[in-house]
Amino acid sequence: MVIKVPTRELELAMLAKLKSGVGPEARLGGVDEVGRGALAGPVSVGIAVVDGTTPDEFPAGLRDSKMLSAGARERIVEQCRQWPVDLAVGHAGPEIVDRLGIIGALRAAAGAAYRQLAERGHAPDAILLDGTHDWWSAASLWDPGELPNLPVHTQVKGDANCAVVAAASVAAKVERDHLMSDLSQGYPRYDWAKNKGYSSPTHIEALSQLGPCQLHRQSWKLPGVGGKSSE
Repeated sequence: MVIKVPTRELELAMLAKLKSGVGPEARLGGVDEVGRGALAGPVSVGIAVVDGTTPDEFPAGLRDSKMLSAGARERIVEQCRQWPVDLAVGHAGPEIVDRLGIIGALRAAAGAAYRQLAERGHAPDAILLDGTHDWWSAASLWDPGELPNLPVHTQVKGDANCAVVAAASVAAKVERDHLMSDLSQGYPRYDWAKNKGYSSPTHIEALSQLGPCQLHRQSWKLPGVGGKSSE
């Protein structure tokens, strides 16, 4: 299987357009999420910020995080954090998923990451978002409205095609995986150290025997137990 190598073509074109409007200090945020389909734990969003000073050469081995082994992600994650101007990861726990729905939780996690960047003086002026759905702009009645109104460009397979999004993807995946491994120590039978909160035979077996814990998404239809359907 050939794994696609990301490029900077789209992000550089977007930066050039931004500079004509915002000025030479314009910053672009590449955004990706992890944990969206998990049964337990947070949904997490990474934002990597690039500008005109960002080196053209991105970390060797950078790919969509889903296409890399855990070891490969660990080997390049620090480079992924150092290459852009800044990078932040935000999390929204299962209680937020249950209260706001998955889109509201994505926005809450992105808001947490955005605030970190803003506090360090690196807030992006526009967003390059992985996927087809602009959830960044999709506020709802239940949404806390934590995200600024920024221009958003959605890109299919952005995490595979765009270096800035791939960097955000790797950092978010590694940080969430570490968090789930830590949480697994308190709930070892769910096997989160291995499955990271996603569906797996051992996770489903534990759900059928123990039922869900407080770190499961209670509003979802969890395999092995009854419950409400996910949205």
